[in-house]
Amino acid sequence: MTDEAVEFSATQRDPGDGAPGATAAFPYDRLTVERFREAFPQARWRDDLGAWFVPGTRAERRLAAWRSREWPGVLAYADQRGRDAFAFEPITSPYLEAADGFVVRTPYSRTVIAELREVPWARWDPALKAWRVPFRSLEELRRRWPAIEGAARLAEPEERRKREESRKASPEHGNRRAEAAERRRNRYPVPDDALPPLHRVLMTHAGCVVFESVTGELVEPMIATRFYPAVAAGPSALIWATWRRPNHAELVQAWPARLPPSPAELGRGWWQPVIEVLREERRRAASQERARETRRSTRGE
Repeated sequence: MTDEAVEFSATQRDPGDGAPGATAAFPYDRLTVERFREAFPQARWRDDLGAWFVPGTRAERRLAAWRSREWPGVLAYADQRGRDAFAFEPITSPYLEAADGFVVRTPYSRTVIAELREVPWARWDPALKAWRVPFRSLEELRRRWPAIEGAARLAEPEERRKREESRKASPEHGNRRAEAAERRRNRYPVPDDALPPLHRVLMTHAGCVVFESVTGELVEPMIATRFYPAVAAGPSALIWATWRRPNHAELVQAWPARLPPSPAELGRGWWQPVIEVLREERRRAASQERARETRRSTRGE
């Protein structure tokens, strides 16, 4: 990284007392701060600016001269110090290589990316398909390395496979698969004495639907208890009704309810949706229809 790592402001006024000056911001390094304070003894750190404020009408010019004169040497010295510290106490890891700097190469992991983005001067090298970190950033890299290495190991294909097998072997996975299979049947229990209107947008415990028919087939009690516990049969029997998801046009034309559903409406399993629900459903349906249209145009249909 070059001297662009130092950011200077044009001459401005101190927000506190209105004194003229300029600001300097650079990645934290103890040695750099010491050298900066030696050159600018009147500089003070401002939390509200996130930078050092150097007072004086010539502050901007003085900062530019310091950057061109001192900054390359600061970086070179910081790199050498980091190189010596690494030689004395190296980081041993299959994910880290050391040459003219550090090369961090791991399986894809959002945690790894988030951690490395917090390391000063770290950058992604698309040619290497790895992260480059200069020696001067060793202290911060060492502090974050346990999290980086731990996330990288969890992202290894073998570890992913083991977790997937463990997930599939869990009872929760079997329950989720059974629930998904039931949803694909596109059926829903309704009380035989409170049948929903057909071909209208309605809300259910399974989401927003349009009922297409009532089959009259009785719902098995075990199925109702397992997959539709919120639908109460009461003194009547539950029978199956078939449904589909409404399209965007139907959702736009749907008339919203003035009040939220009552306990009785929730118990029977279907009700008229309120405007907040319709808005969210319209947004989701529009997004899905755009995605389908994009896929069709990509395939040239």
